[in-house]
Amino acid sequence: MQASNNTGVSVNPWIIALTVMLATFMEVLDTSVANVALPHIAGSLSSTVDEATWVLTSYLVSNAIVLPLSGWFSSLIGRKRFYMTCVALFTVSSMLCGLAPSLTILILCRILQGIGGGALQPISQAILVESFPRHKQGMAMAVYGMGVVVAPVIGPTLGGWITDNYSWRWIFLINIPVGALSLTLTSLLIWDPVYLVRKAWKGMKVDYLGLGLLSLGLASLEITLDDGQKNDWFGSNFIVTMAVIALVGLVGVVLWELRQKEPVVDFRMLQNRNFMLSTATMFLLGFVLYASTMLLPVFLQTLLGYTAMRSGLVLSPGGLVIAVSMPLVGFLLSKVAPRWLVIFGLCLSSFGLFHMAHFDLDVDYRTAMMARVMQSAGLAFLFVPINTMAFATVPREKMGSATGLINLARNIGGSSGIAIVTTLLARRTQFHQARLVGDMTPFSPAYAQALAGTAHMLVTRGASAAQAAAQAQGMLYGMLQRQSAMLAFVDSFWVLGIIFLAVIPLMFFIKKVGPHKGPVVME
Repeated sequence: MQASNNTGVSVNPWIIALTVMLATFMEVLDTSVANVALPHIAGSLSSTVDEATWVLTSYLVSNAIVLPLSGWFSSLIGRKRFYMTCVALFTVSSMLCGLAPSLTILILCRILQGIGGGALQPISQAILVESFPRHKQGMAMAVYGMGVVVAPVIGPTLGGWITDNYSWRWIFLINIPVGALSLTLTSLLIWDPVYLVRKAWKGMKVDYLGLGLLSLGLASLEITLDDGQKNDWFGSNFIVTMAVIALVGLVGVVLWELRQKEPVVDFRMLQNRNFMLSTATMFLLGFVLYASTMLLPVFLQTLLGYTAMRSGLVLSPGGLVIAVSMPLVGFLLSKVAPRWLVIFGLCLSSFGLFHMAHFDLDVDYRTAMMARVMQSAGLAFLFVPINTMAFATVPREKMGSATGLINLARNIGGSSGIAIVTTLLARRTQFHQARLVGDMTPFSPAYAQALAGTAHMLVTRGASAAQAAAQAQGMLYGMLQRQSAMLAFVDSFWVLGIIFLAVIPLMFFIKKVGPHKGPVVME
Protein backbone atom coordinates (compact mmCIF):
# COMPACT_ATOMS: atom_id res chain seq x y z
CA MET A 1 0.00 0.00 0.00
CA GLN A 2 1.62 3.24 -1.16
CA ALA A 3 0.50 6.88 -1.23
CA SER A 4 1.64 8.96 -4.18
CA ASN A 5 2.70 12.58 -3.91
CA ASN A 6 2.21 15.06 -6.73
CA THR A 7 5.62 14.22 -8.21
CA GLY A 8 4.47 10.67 -8.87
CA VAL A 9 6.77 9.17 -6.21
CA SER A 10 5.12 6.52 -4.03
CA VAL A 11 5.53 6.88 -0.27
CA ASN A 12 4.45 4.29 2.28
CA PRO A 13 1.55 5.90 4.19
CA TRP A 14 2.89 4.57 7.51
CA ILE A 15 6.02 6.67 6.99
CA ILE A 16 3.74 9.65 6.41
CA ALA A 17 1.87 8.76 9.61
CA LEU A 18 5.13 8.70 11.60
CA THR A 19 6.17 12.01 10.07
CA VAL A 20 3.02 13.94 11.00
CA MET A 21 2.80 12.31 14.43
CA LEU A 22 6.20 13.68 15.48
CA ALA A 23 5.01 17.28 15.59
CA THR A 24 1.51 16.44 16.77
CA PHE A 25 2.72 14.43 19.77
CA MET A 26 5.15 17.21 20.63
CA GLU A 27 2.40 19.86 20.46
CA VAL A 28 -0.19 17.93 22.50
CA LEU A 29 2.47 17.11 25.09
CA ASP A 30 3.09 20.82 25.59
CA THR A 31 -0.53 21.38 26.67
CA SER A 32 0.17 19.51 29.94
CA VAL A 33 3.94 19.11 30.36
CA ALA A 34 4.35 22.55 31.98
CA ASN A 35 1.63 22.05 34.62
CA VAL A 36 3.82 20.48 37.30
CA ALA A 37 6.66 22.90 36.61
CA LEU A 38 4.70 26.07 37.47
CA PRO A 39 6.13 26.48 41.01
CA HIS A 40 9.66 26.11 39.61
CA ILE A 41 8.95 28.59 36.80
CA ALA A 42 7.47 31.09 39.27
CA GLY A 43 10.44 30.81 41.62
CA SER A 44 13.01 31.05 38.83
CA LEU A 45 11.41 34.13 37.24
CA SER A 46 10.55 35.95 40.52
CA SER A 47 6.77 35.74 40.16
CA THR A 48 3.85 34.17 42.00
CA VAL A 49 2.33 30.83 41.02
CA ASP A 50 -0.92 32.64 40.11
CA GLU A 51 0.99 34.86 37.70
CA ALA A 52 2.79 31.82 36.30
CA THR A 53 -0.54 30.16 35.38
CA TRP A 54 -0.62 32.52 32.41
CA VAL A 55 2.10 30.28 30.96
CA LEU A 56 -0.67 27.69 30.56
CA THR A 57 -3.55 30.04 29.75
CA SER A 58 -1.70 31.98 27.03
CA TYR A 59 -0.82 28.75 25.22
CA LEU A 60 -4.39 27.41 25.36
CA VAL A 61 -5.88 30.72 24.16
CA SER A 62 -3.67 31.07 21.08
CA ASN A 63 -3.96 27.34 20.40
CA ALA A 64 -7.76 27.48 20.42
CA ILE A 65 -7.86 30.46 18.05
CA VAL A 66 -5.76 28.77 15.35
CA LEU A 67 -7.40 25.31 15.55
CA PRO A 68 -10.57 26.06 13.54
CA LEU A 69 -8.64 28.23 11.04
CA SER A 70 -6.32 25.43 9.90
CA GLY A 71 -8.47 24.43 6.92
CA TRP A 72 -8.81 28.03 5.75
CA PHE A 73 -5.09 28.77 6.00
CA SER A 74 -4.33 25.50 4.17
CA SER A 75 -6.57 26.62 1.32
CA LEU A 76 -5.04 30.10 1.36
CA ILE A 77 -1.32 29.25 1.14
CA GLY A 78 -1.23 25.47 0.68
CA ARG A 79 -1.36 22.77 3.34
CA LYS A 80 2.30 21.70 3.20
CA ARG A 81 3.58 25.28 3.31
CA PHE A 82 1.27 26.16 6.20
CA TYR A 83 2.14 22.96 8.08
CA MET A 84 5.88 23.54 7.77
CA THR A 85 5.44 27.18 8.81
CA CYS A 86 3.59 26.02 11.94
CA VAL A 87 6.24 23.42 12.81
CA ALA A 88 9.00 25.99 12.33
CA LEU A 89 7.19 28.60 14.46
CA PHE A 90 6.48 26.02 17.18
CA THR A 91 10.12 24.88 17.24
CA VAL A 92 11.64 28.37 17.30
CA SER A 93 9.18 29.61 19.95
CA SER A 94 9.96 26.51 22.06
CA MET A 95 13.61 27.49 22.00
CA LEU A 96 12.71 31.05 22.99
CA CYS A 97 10.54 29.74 25.85
CA GLY A 98 13.48 27.74 27.16
CA LEU A 99 15.71 30.82 27.05
CA ALA A 100 13.14 33.34 28.38
CA PRO A 101 14.71 35.69 30.98
CA SER A 102 11.40 36.91 32.44
CA LEU A 103 7.81 35.76 32.88
CA THR A 104 6.49 38.38 30.43
CA ILE A 105 8.76 37.17 27.66
CA LEU A 106 7.94 33.54 28.48
CA ILE A 107 4.20 34.27 28.15
CA LEU A 108 4.73 36.05 24.81
CA CYS A 109 6.76 33.10 23.55
CA ARG A 110 4.05 30.69 24.74
CA ILE A 111 1.51 32.67 22.70
CA LEU A 112 3.70 32.19 19.61
CA GLN A 113 4.11 28.51 20.51
CA GLY A 114 0.33 28.10 20.74
CA ILE A 115 -0.16 29.82 17.36
CA GLY A 116 2.37 27.48 15.76
CA GLY A 117 1.03 24.39 17.51
CA GLY A 118 -2.70 25.00 17.10
CA ALA A 119 -2.88 23.85 13.48
CA LEU A 120 -0.64 20.80 13.84
CA GLN A 121 -3.37 18.47 15.15
CA PRO A 122 -6.05 19.09 12.48
CA ILE A 123 -3.57 19.24 9.58
CA SER A 124 -1.89 16.02 10.71
CA GLN A 125 -5.30 14.37 10.92
CA ALA A 126 -6.30 15.62 7.45
CA ILE A 127 -3.02 14.35 5.95
CA LEU A 128 -3.51 10.94 7.58
CA VAL A 129 -7.10 10.61 6.37
CA GLU A 130 -6.07 11.39 2.78
CA SER A 131 -2.92 9.21 2.83
CA PHE A 132 -4.80 5.97 3.60
CA PRO A 133 -7.59 4.29 1.64
CA ARG A 134 -10.96 4.42 3.37
CA HIS A 135 -10.81 0.83 4.66
CA LYS A 136 -7.43 1.52 6.34
CA GLN A 137 -8.34 4.84 7.93
CA GLY A 138 -9.28 3.19 11.23
CA MET A 139 -5.66 2.14 11.73
CA ALA A 140 -4.48 5.60 10.65
CA MET A 141 -6.71 7.24 13.24
CA ALA A 142 -5.41 4.76 15.83
CA VAL A 143 -1.86 6.00 15.21
CA TYR A 144 -3.03 9.61 15.44
CA GLY A 145 -5.08 8.86 18.55
CA MET A 146 -2.10 7.35 20.36
CA GLY A 147 -0.38 10.71 20.20
CA VAL A 148 -3.39 12.87 20.99
CA VAL A 149 -4.70 10.80 23.92
CA VAL A 150 -1.45 9.41 25.38
CA ALA A 151 0.47 12.71 25.32
CA PRO A 152 -1.73 14.52 27.90
CA VAL A 153 -1.45 11.47 30.19
CA ILE A 154 2.34 11.23 30.20
CA GLY A 155 2.88 15.01 30.02
CA PRO A 156 2.76 15.69 33.79
CA THR A 157 5.00 12.69 34.53
CA LEU A 158 7.58 13.71 31.93
CA GLY A 159 7.40 17.34 33.00
CA GLY A 160 7.91 16.39 36.66
CA TRP A 161 10.88 14.14 35.86
CA ILE A 162 12.62 16.76 33.70
CA THR A 163 11.96 19.54 36.22
CA ASP A 164 13.16 17.48 39.20
CA ASN A 165 16.30 16.16 37.52
CA TYR A 166 17.33 19.01 35.21
CA SER A 167 15.51 22.34 34.78
CA TRP A 168 12.05 23.50 33.75
CA ARG A 169 13.67 25.09 30.67
CA TRP A 170 14.32 21.63 29.20
CA ILE A 171 10.59 20.89 28.92
CA PHE A 172 10.65 23.42 26.06
CA LEU A 173 14.15 22.86 24.69
CA ILE A 174 13.54 19.14 24.02
CA ASN A 175 11.15 20.23 21.23
CA ILE A 176 14.01 21.59 19.09
CA PRO A 177 15.47 18.31 17.71
CA VAL A 178 11.99 16.81 17.26
CA GLY A 179 10.85 19.90 15.34
CA ALA A 180 13.95 19.87 13.14
CA LEU A 181 13.41 16.18 12.28
CA SER A 182 9.72 16.83 11.57
CA LEU A 183 10.56 19.70 9.19
CA THR A 184 13.12 17.59 7.31
CA LEU A 185 10.77 14.61 6.84
CA THR A 186 7.82 16.83 5.93
CA SER A 187 9.78 18.61 3.20
CA LEU A 188 10.78 15.26 1.69
CA LEU A 189 7.61 13.19 2.07
CA ILE A 190 4.48 15.36 2.31
CA TRP A 191 2.76 16.98 -0.69
CA ASP A 192 -0.49 18.83 -1.19
CA PRO A 193 -3.32 17.00 -2.98
CA VAL A 194 -4.08 18.32 -6.47
CA TYR A 195 -7.47 19.81 -5.55
CA LEU A 196 -5.92 21.80 -2.70
CA VAL A 197 -3.05 23.08 -4.88
CA ARG A 198 -5.53 24.47 -7.39
CA LYS A 199 -7.60 26.12 -4.66
CA ALA A 200 -4.58 27.66 -2.96
CA TRP A 201 -3.42 29.34 -6.16
CA LYS A 202 -6.76 30.74 -7.29
CA GLY A 203 -6.66 33.51 -4.66
CA MET A 204 -8.95 34.04 -1.70
CA LYS A 205 -10.44 37.08 -0.02
CA VAL A 206 -9.37 37.53 3.60
CA ASP A 207 -12.38 37.74 5.96
CA TYR A 208 -10.97 40.12 8.56
CA LEU A 209 -14.25 40.51 10.47
CA GLY A 210 -14.68 36.75 10.78
CA LEU A 211 -11.07 36.35 11.95
CA GLY A 212 -11.50 39.12 14.50
CA LEU A 213 -14.77 37.82 15.94
CA LEU A 214 -13.44 34.26 16.17
CA SER A 215 -10.18 35.32 17.84
CA LEU A 216 -11.96 37.59 20.31
CA GLY A 217 -14.64 35.00 21.16
CA LEU A 218 -12.29 32.04 21.67
CA ALA A 219 -9.69 34.05 23.59
CA SER A 220 -12.35 35.41 25.96
CA LEU A 221 -13.87 31.95 26.40
CA GLU A 222 -10.53 30.37 27.31
CA ILE A 223 -9.75 33.14 29.82
CA THR A 224 -13.23 32.72 31.35
CA LEU A 225 -12.76 28.97 31.75
CA ASP A 226 -9.17 29.10 33.01
CA ASP A 227 -9.58 31.97 35.48
CA GLY A 228 -13.26 31.56 36.48
CA GLN A 229 -12.86 29.59 39.70
CA LYS A 230 -9.82 31.58 40.78
CA ASN A 231 -11.85 34.82 40.48
CA ASP A 232 -15.13 33.44 41.93
CA TRP A 233 -16.76 33.20 38.49
CA PHE A 234 -19.57 35.71 38.03
CA GLY A 235 -18.79 37.36 41.33
CA SER A 236 -15.91 38.96 39.41
CA ASN A 237 -16.52 41.87 37.03
CA PHE A 238 -13.53 40.70 34.96
CA ILE A 239 -15.01 37.22 34.41
CA VAL A 240 -18.45 38.67 33.61
CA THR A 241 -16.85 40.95 31.02
CA MET A 242 -14.89 38.08 29.46
CA ALA A 243 -18.00 35.86 29.36
CA VAL A 244 -20.07 38.56 27.63
CA ILE A 245 -17.31 39.20 25.08
CA ALA A 246 -17.02 35.43 24.45
CA LEU A 247 -20.78 35.11 23.91
CA VAL A 248 -20.97 38.11 21.56
CA GLY A 249 -17.86 37.06 19.64
CA LEU A 250 -18.84 33.39 19.16
CA VAL A 251 -22.48 34.05 18.29
CA GLY A 252 -21.38 36.86 16.01
CA VAL A 253 -18.82 34.77 14.12
CA VAL A 254 -21.33 31.94 13.54
CA LEU A 255 -23.97 34.33 12.15
CA TRP A 256 -21.39 36.15 10.03
CA GLU A 257 -19.66 33.05 8.64
CA LEU A 258 -22.95 31.44 7.61
CA ARG A 259 -23.43 34.35 5.18
CA GLN A 260 -19.97 34.13 3.59
CA LYS A 261 -19.14 32.25 0.37
CA GLU A 262 -15.59 31.54 1.59
CA PRO A 263 -15.84 31.44 5.41
CA VAL A 264 -12.75 31.17 7.59
CA VAL A 265 -14.64 28.47 9.54
CA ASP A 266 -17.28 26.46 7.69
CA PHE A 267 -20.02 26.09 10.32
CA ARG A 268 -22.34 24.69 7.63
CA MET A 269 -20.57 21.38 8.15
CA LEU A 270 -22.52 21.02 11.41
CA GLN A 271 -25.64 20.48 9.27
CA ASN A 272 -24.19 17.02 8.63
CA ARG A 273 -25.85 15.04 11.44
CA ASN A 274 -23.07 12.47 11.81
CA PHE A 275 -20.39 15.14 11.95
CA MET A 276 -22.36 17.34 14.37
CA LEU A 277 -23.12 14.52 16.82
CA SER A 278 -19.57 13.15 16.58
CA THR A 279 -18.19 16.63 17.29
CA ALA A 280 -20.47 16.92 20.36
CA THR A 281 -19.27 13.49 21.52
CA MET A 282 -15.64 14.56 21.01
CA PHE A 283 -16.32 17.65 23.16
CA LEU A 284 -17.52 15.40 26.00
CA LEU A 285 -14.58 13.03 25.49
CA GLY A 286 -12.19 15.98 25.91
CA PHE A 287 -14.21 17.12 28.95
CA VAL A 288 -13.86 13.80 30.79
CA LEU A 289 -10.32 13.00 29.58
CA TYR A 290 -8.75 16.26 30.74
CA ALA A 291 -10.89 16.55 33.89
CA SER A 292 -10.01 13.04 35.09
CA THR A 293 -6.34 13.50 34.16
CA MET A 294 -6.33 16.57 36.40
CA LEU A 295 -8.41 15.07 39.23
CA LEU A 296 -6.50 11.88 39.97
CA PRO A 297 -3.00 13.40 40.45
CA VAL A 298 -4.44 16.21 42.60
CA PHE A 299 -6.23 13.63 44.78
CA LEU A 300 -3.09 11.52 45.14
CA GLN A 301 -0.80 14.47 45.93
CA THR A 302 -3.04 16.54 48.22
CA LEU A 303 -4.78 13.80 50.21
CA LEU A 304 -2.44 10.81 50.05
CA GLY A 305 0.88 12.67 50.03
CA TYR A 306 2.19 11.26 46.73
CA THR A 307 5.02 13.08 44.97
CA ALA A 308 4.44 14.45 41.47
CA MET A 309 6.52 11.63 40.04
CA ARG A 310 4.71 8.88 41.96
CA SER A 311 1.27 10.24 41.03
CA GLY A 312 2.41 10.36 37.42
CA LEU A 313 3.37 6.69 37.66
CA VAL A 314 -0.22 5.90 38.66
CA LEU A 315 -1.38 7.45 35.37
CA SER A 316 1.37 6.10 33.11
CA PRO A 317 0.13 2.48 32.82
CA GLY A 318 -3.16 3.92 31.53
CA GLY A 319 -1.24 5.64 28.75
CA LEU A 320 0.44 2.35 27.86
CA VAL A 321 -2.94 0.62 27.74
CA ILE A 322 -4.20 3.25 25.29
CA ALA A 323 -1.11 2.86 23.11
CA VAL A 324 -1.53 -0.93 23.01
CA SER A 325 -5.32 -0.91 22.58
CA MET A 326 -5.69 1.64 19.80
CA PRO A 327 -4.22 -0.55 17.02
CA LEU A 328 -6.62 -3.27 18.17
CA VAL A 329 -9.50 -0.79 17.90
CA GLY A 330 -8.32 0.18 14.42
CA PHE A 331 -8.48 -3.51 13.45
CA LEU A 332 -11.92 -3.99 15.04
CA LEU A 333 -13.31 -1.15 12.92
CA SER A 334 -13.08 -3.48 9.93
CA LYS A 335 -15.28 -5.99 11.79
CA VAL A 336 -17.64 -4.00 14.03
CA ALA A 337 -19.77 -0.88 13.47
CA PRO A 338 -18.12 2.16 15.13
CA ARG A 339 -21.12 3.03 17.31
CA TRP A 340 -20.89 -0.29 19.18
CA LEU A 341 -17.19 0.25 19.88
CA VAL A 342 -18.01 3.72 21.23
CA ILE A 343 -20.77 2.34 23.45
CA PHE A 344 -18.42 -0.35 24.79
CA GLY A 345 -15.74 2.27 25.46
CA LEU A 346 -18.18 4.58 27.25
CA CYS A 347 -19.37 1.76 29.51
CA LEU A 348 -15.84 0.55 30.32
CA SER A 349 -14.50 4.05 30.99
CA SER A 350 -17.55 4.87 33.15
CA PHE A 351 -16.94 1.70 35.15
CA GLY A 352 -13.38 2.87 35.83
CA LEU A 353 -14.62 6.30 36.95
CA PHE A 354 -17.25 4.75 39.22
CA HIS A 355 -14.48 2.59 40.70
CA MET A 356 -12.60 5.82 41.50
CA ALA A 357 -15.78 7.13 43.13
CA HIS A 358 -15.35 4.37 45.74
CA PHE A 359 -11.85 5.52 46.72
CA ASP A 360 -11.17 6.47 50.32
CA LEU A 361 -8.22 7.89 52.22
CA ASP A 362 -6.71 4.43 52.59
CA VAL A 363 -6.72 3.52 48.89
CA ASP A 364 -3.48 1.82 47.85
CA TYR A 365 -1.26 2.42 44.80
CA ARG A 366 -2.37 -0.70 42.92
CA THR A 367 -6.10 0.04 43.31
CA ALA A 368 -5.67 3.62 42.05
CA MET A 369 -3.55 2.45 39.13
CA MET A 370 -5.98 -0.31 38.08
CA ALA A 371 -8.94 2.08 38.17
CA ARG A 372 -7.05 4.42 35.84
CA VAL A 373 -6.09 1.51 33.57
CA MET A 374 -9.75 0.51 33.33
CA GLN A 375 -10.81 4.05 32.47
CA SER A 376 -7.99 4.39 29.91
CA ALA A 377 -8.90 1.09 28.25
CA GLY A 378 -12.36 2.55 27.63
CA LEU A 379 -10.90 5.78 26.23
CA ALA A 380 -8.99 3.75 23.63
CA PHE A 381 -12.34 2.58 22.20
CA LEU A 382 -13.66 6.13 21.83
CA PHE A 383 -11.26 8.33 19.92
CA VAL A 384 -10.85 6.31 16.72
CA PRO A 385 -14.51 5.24 16.20
CA ILE A 386 -15.76 8.78 16.91
CA ASN A 387 -13.44 10.16 14.23
CA THR A 388 -14.47 7.39 11.85
CA MET A 389 -18.15 8.30 12.22
CA ALA A 390 -17.38 12.01 11.92
CA PHE A 391 -15.44 11.79 8.66
CA ALA A 392 -17.39 8.97 6.97
CA THR A 393 -19.58 11.43 5.06
CA VAL A 394 -17.25 14.46 4.85
CA PRO A 395 -16.05 15.31 1.31
CA ARG A 396 -12.27 15.37 0.99
CA GLU A 397 -12.13 19.07 0.08
CA LYS A 398 -13.83 19.81 3.44
CA MET A 399 -11.48 17.60 5.45
CA GLY A 400 -9.27 20.45 6.66
CA SER A 401 -12.22 22.40 8.05
CA ALA A 402 -13.72 19.25 9.58
CA THR A 403 -10.54 18.26 11.43
CA GLY A 404 -10.14 21.83 12.71
CA LEU A 405 -13.66 21.90 14.16
CA ILE A 406 -13.54 18.49 15.82
CA ASN A 407 -10.12 19.16 17.37
CA LEU A 408 -11.36 22.53 18.62
CA ALA A 409 -14.33 20.76 20.22
CA ARG A 410 -12.01 18.38 22.06
CA ASN A 411 -9.74 21.17 23.29
CA ILE A 412 -12.60 23.41 24.42
CA GLY A 413 -14.13 20.35 26.08
CA GLY A 414 -10.86 19.80 27.93
CA SER A 415 -10.72 23.40 29.16
CA SER A 416 -14.38 23.24 30.20
CA GLY A 417 -13.85 19.94 32.02
CA ILE A 418 -10.92 21.25 34.04
CA ALA A 419 -12.77 24.50 34.89
CA ILE A 420 -16.02 22.84 35.92
CA VAL A 421 -14.38 20.04 37.92
CA THR A 422 -12.15 22.55 39.74
CA THR A 423 -15.25 24.51 40.70
CA LEU A 424 -17.12 21.34 41.66
CA LEU A 425 -14.27 20.28 43.94
CA ALA A 426 -14.21 23.62 45.75
CA ARG A 427 -17.98 23.91 46.15
CA ARG A 428 -18.57 20.29 47.19
CA THR A 429 -15.70 20.47 49.70
CA GLN A 430 -17.42 23.47 51.30
CA PHE A 431 -20.75 21.63 51.26
CA HIS A 432 -19.43 18.48 52.93
CA GLN A 433 -17.41 20.46 55.45
CA ALA A 434 -20.50 22.46 56.47
CA ARG A 435 -22.46 19.21 56.83
CA LEU A 436 -19.81 17.30 58.78
CA VAL A 437 -18.88 20.14 61.11
CA GLY A 438 -22.40 19.97 62.58
CA ASP A 439 -21.34 16.74 64.31
CA MET A 440 -18.28 18.34 65.94
CA THR A 441 -20.03 19.72 69.00
CA PRO A 442 -19.64 18.98 72.71
CA PHE A 443 -23.13 17.44 72.59
CA SER A 444 -22.01 14.72 70.19
CA PRO A 445 -20.98 11.58 72.14
CA ALA A 446 -18.90 10.27 69.23
CA TYR A 447 -16.99 13.56 68.90
CA ALA A 448 -16.48 13.86 72.66
CA GLN A 449 -15.15 10.31 72.80
CA ALA A 450 -12.78 10.90 69.81
CA LEU A 451 -11.58 14.16 71.34
CA ALA A 452 -10.92 12.55 74.71
CA GLY A 453 -9.12 9.59 73.15
CA THR A 454 -6.91 11.82 70.99
CA ALA A 455 -6.10 14.11 73.94
CA HIS A 456 -5.20 11.11 76.09
CA MET A 457 -2.86 9.80 73.39
CA LEU A 458 -1.12 13.20 73.21
CA VAL A 459 -0.76 13.34 77.01
CA THR A 460 0.95 9.94 77.00
CA ARG A 461 3.43 11.42 74.50
CA GLY A 462 4.39 14.23 76.86
CA ALA A 463 1.92 17.05 76.15
CA SER A 464 0.24 18.92 78.99
CA ALA A 465 -3.51 18.53 79.42
CA ALA A 466 -4.20 22.02 77.98
CA GLN A 467 -1.89 21.47 75.02
CA ALA A 468 -3.35 18.04 74.37
CA ALA A 469 -6.92 19.40 74.33
CA ALA A 470 -6.03 22.14 71.82
CA GLN A 471 -3.95 19.82 69.62
CA ALA A 472 -6.68 17.16 69.67
CA GLN A 473 -9.24 19.67 68.36
CA GLY A 474 -6.84 20.71 65.60
CA MET A 475 -6.16 17.11 64.59
CA LEU A 476 -9.85 16.22 64.41
CA TYR A 477 -10.61 19.35 62.38
CA GLY A 478 -7.80 18.42 59.99
CA MET A 479 -9.36 14.97 59.62
CA LEU A 480 -12.71 16.63 58.88
CA GLN A 481 -11.13 18.75 56.13
CA ARG A 482 -9.52 15.69 54.52
CA GLN A 483 -12.80 13.76 54.68
CA SER A 484 -14.66 16.71 53.15
CA ALA A 485 -12.16 16.92 50.29
CA MET A 486 -12.33 13.14 49.82
CA LEU A 487 -16.12 13.27 49.47
CA ALA A 488 -15.78 16.12 46.95
CA PHE A 489 -13.43 13.98 44.82
CA VAL A 490 -15.93 11.11 45.04
CA ASP A 491 -18.70 13.42 43.80
CA SER A 492 -16.54 14.59 40.91
CA PHE A 493 -15.70 11.06 39.75
CA TRP A 494 -19.41 10.16 39.90
CA VAL A 495 -20.30 13.17 37.72
CA LEU A 496 -17.68 12.26 35.09
CA GLY A 497 -18.90 8.65 34.97
CA ILE A 498 -22.52 9.76 34.56
CA ILE A 499 -21.55 12.15 31.74
CA PHE A 500 -20.07 9.26 29.77
CA LEU A 501 -23.16 7.10 30.31
CA ALA A 502 -25.36 10.01 29.17
CA VAL A 503 -23.51 10.05 25.82
CA ILE A 504 -24.67 6.51 24.92
CA PRO A 505 -28.14 7.55 23.63
CA LEU A 506 -26.46 9.95 21.15
CA MET A 507 -24.97 6.96 19.35
CA PHE A 508 -28.42 5.84 18.20
CA PHE A 509 -29.10 9.20 16.52
CA ILE A 510 -26.01 8.88 14.32
CA LYS A 511 -26.65 7.46 10.87
CA LYS A 512 -25.30 3.95 10.67
CA VAL A 513 -21.66 3.67 9.59
CA GLY A 514 -20.76 0.07 8.90
CA PRO A 515 -17.40 -1.68 9.34
CA HIS A 516 -14.80 -0.48 6.80
CA LYS A 517 -14.02 -3.67 4.91
CA GLY A 518 -13.41 -1.89 1.64
CA PRO A 519 -13.24 1.57 0.07
CA VAL A 520 -16.26 3.79 0.64
CA VAL A 521 -17.41 6.07 -2.15
CA MET A 522 -17.93 9.64 -1.01
CA GLU A 523 -20.87 11.58 -2.42
